Amino acid sequence: MKTKKIPMRMCVGCGEMKPKKELIRIVTDKKDNVSVDPTGKMAGRGAYICKSTDCLKKAGKSKKLRVNEEIISQLEAAIANEQ
Repeated sequence: MKTKKIPMRMCVGCGEMKPKKELIRIVTDKKDNVSVDPTGKMAGRGAYICKSTDCLKKAGKSKKLRVNEEIISQLEAAIANEQ
């Protein structure tokens, strides 16, 4: 029987490749609205980040993740819910 392929994505904070389900997705749609995507299926350009505050801080410092304070608070809440 075939084994199912696990999709891998890179965290913008630490740069590690991890399974898609272990990461949080941030999406920018065509109108430049940024939102957190809990399902991982929203349309638009996406970036992935680990479920840790360290990666969130690294992504903010390196300016790889350019989002406003509202999105950062949503990400922090999502990380807190996971831990």
